Amino acid sequence: MAGFTDRQVQIMEAATGRISKFGIQNLTIKTLAEDVGLSEPALYRHFKSKNEILSSLLEYFKREMETRIGSIAFKSTDTSGDELREIFNSQLQTFKNKPAIVSVIFEESIFHFDENLSSKVAGIIELMQNYVKANISKGQKNGHYSKLVNSETLTTIILGGIRLTVLKWKLSGFKSNLVKEGKLVLEGILKMIENK
Repeated sequence: MAGFTDRQVQIMEAATGRISKFGIQNLTIKTLAEDVGLSEPALYRHFKSKNEILSSLLEYFKREMETRIGSIAFKSTDTSGDELREIFNSQLQTFKNKPAIVSVIFEESIFHFDENLSSKVAGIIELMQNYVKANISKGQKNGHYSKLVNSETLTTIILGGIRLTVLKWKLSGFKSNLVKEGKLVLEGILKMIENK
């Protein structure tokens, strides 16, 4: 992906794998260097610190998310609800396939003292908010959704419901069925707001 060298991507993917297996607290430069077959000084030529690796990982995921969601081919017959289902299906499948990214995004409590990491997480959340809010606004404008609740509040309700579902999945040790549970939550909300 643009902006990162192949070696940096390899290191970020190794970091993702280590976080998946052992948790974010067990990510160290020493173990990461071993994972990619580099010495610690060699790894430091690619990233200055563990936080820079995490920051880059969050940036990498945000760019991937923009590309992935931006390239969803909606059909001309899709309702706003269909489009929202596609967006969330894409997001939930990605989380399911890369649970470590959830571990990083949902560890915002450890980022409180690192403004850069906090702002990267905020950027990912804001990007998703923008997609959902644009969908809700469009759906309310074209009559697919009820206008009883404004788009900003509906966006918060939808993302809050999905976020809780993802958090429960994370706390289950990634054992519950995230895609199924997420779809159920989204369908429940859409039943309340879709005009049929």
